[in-house]
Amino acid sequence: MSKFLLKNGSGSLCCKGCGRQDNKLNTYDWLADVPDSANEEDMVEVQFKNTRKGYYKNSNHLPLEKGDVVAVEASPGHDIGTVTLTGQLVPLQMRKANLKPDAEIKRVYRKVKQVDMDKYHEAKAREHDTMIRSRQIAASLGLQMKIGDVEYQGDGNKAIFYYIADERVDFRQLIKVLAEAFRVRIEMKQIGARQEAGRIGGIGPCGRELCCATWMTNFVSVSTSAARFQDISLNPQKLAGQCAKLKCCLNYEVDAYVECQKRLPSKEITLETLDNTFYYFKADILKGTITYSTDKNFLANETTITARRAFEIINMNRKGEKPERLQEDGSHPHEEQPKDLVEQESLTRFDKSKSRNKKKKKGGNGKEAAEKKQQQGGKAPQQASGKAAQPQGGKGTHPQNEKGPEAPRKKEGDRQRPPKENKEHPRDTNKENGKEGGQPKQRPNNRPPRPNRPAAPAKEGNKSAAPQPEGNA
Repeated sequence: MSKFLLKNGSGSLCCKGCGRQDNKLNTYDWLADVPDSANEEDMVEVQFKNTRKGYYKNSNHLPLEKGDVVAVEASPGHDIGTVTLTGQLVPLQMRKANLKPDAEIKRVYRKVKQVDMDKYHEAKAREHDTMIRSRQIAASLGLQMKIGDVEYQGDGNKAIFYYIADERVDFRQLIKVLAEAFRVRIEMKQIGARQEAGRIGGIGPCGRELCCATWMTNFVSVSTSAARFQDISLNPQKLAGQCAKLKCCLNYEVDAYVECQKRLPSKEITLETLDNTFYYFKADILKGTITYSTDKNFLANETTITARRAFEIINMNRKGEKPERLQEDGSHPHEEQPKDLVEQESLTRFDKSKSRNKKKKKGGNGKEAAEKKQQQGGKAPQQASGKAAQPQGGKGTHPQNEKGPEAPRKKEGDRQRPPKENKEHPRDTNKENGKEGGQPKQRPNNRPPRPNRPAAPAKEGNKSAAPQPEGNA
């Protein structure tokens, strides 16, 4: 068995107390680290399919540990099971299981061999088909019963049929038919709905494994009065478990609620003040506060007071006195509501962040669109002004006021680029000079104009202009 050394060097931890997680009704052996605790008792606990357990005597003094697969005595033949508990805790578990001291205790034969495991797996492979066929046989015989599970013995000589029935069932004819069909010894065991749920297993609404499948062996009757004591709404869908019966956990805290209710006034007592008469509406039993209303049928003028204040007003009303208000200081006390720091109770805790991100994206897109519109709106009047400034004739016009080639339209989503210089092609100037007779446009200072064309007059402040060649007008 492997050991886990502690970091502080004070010793080691043993994993003998931990059992297999797939076993139901697992028991933690908290005495596993005690030296020679497993050898002090000859009794061992062996578990079979689902929740069936048995206690056997290790007469051969085999070195058994938790998790070993052994062959034990059965009638007839032998059975295969897993050791789930050894040592001093076994007598305590036997006492809990209400085993009589004079009961016959069977013994452990040996640890399993490969031949035993082959027979065991062969028998287990027939269980599901046997259950389906046995249900058909029971239905053909007209028996009002449900066969919930079938368990074969380790050697395959015996089969246990677990059934559920509301009334007494005469299954003598059924046993004969089953024995002829499967050629094994038949044993019938009646179980309840809670035991069936424990054998099947599952996860409860609390998020943990079912109590009947992990630790509960004695099933106590549960009534709806347990829900009334705890002020739980009588909703059958929430009060019922996977077995379609009332949840066993309703009995866990009912004693504490009954004890706390003794410290609260009766629901039938009304509180009278100078203004109104208050009726009992609801109570927080564990917190010790009561909520009163001025109407019997619905909540009106809600007022929450402590149980001590309620008893004070009851004593005042018995003396013929009436307080002005139910509250002691005449004001509603500010109650600090518990905060859910982890935010596990909110079902929309993830939707809020998504909606915020969407709003941010929508806001950003709107701003970008507005900027684009402003830029387009600023360019439009410039183009209009350029058109207005363009002369009809070529005479007496300044070359800077002439219209340049139209810029291509920008698509949505294109990046903004700085405006390019308005450069005219010389062919455009030739056309204007030939048709309209106007002067050519002004060219950049670093490029001389073409020959045989009149050059535009240079500006006065432009001293670095190139010399203009002479040409025919």
